[in-house]
Amino acid sequence: MTFDKNKQRRNEQKQTGLTHLISAFRWSWDGYSAALRDEAAFRQELVCFVLLSPVAIWIGETEIETIFLVGSLFLVLIVELLNTAMEATVNRISAEWHVLSKKAKDVGSAAVMLAIIHAVFVWVLILYKHGSG
Repeated sequence: MTFDKNKQRRNEQKQTGLTHLISAFRWSWDGYSAALRDEAAFRQELVCFVLLSPVAIWIGETEIETIFLVGSLFLVLIVELLNTAMEATVNRISAEWHVLSKKAKDVGSAAVMLAIIHAVFVWVLILYKHGSG
């Protein structure tokens, strides 16, 4: 996104209704596209989501199991997007190394790791239940 688009956004009158919804979708799509283009981790996690979501629908014996299986994959993508946004903000503020910048990036990375651990836990627990039942 260029500076001119950001300046244009600030100068627009407050959008409401359908106009705001369309703009919000466009801005979300811009963010999604940027993550796909610039973030290898997001691409890898998206591939896992695309491959595992049909498996989740197939192995989930109840709607709740399916929701947990697919939801855990969605959570990884959501946390990765938030981590990417936070890292971009830190990088925008300064290119110089700073202890607080490192802390912010490390905490964001830890959040992604916890989301992945959560997904693995949910999948292992449900698959174990199916294997032992």
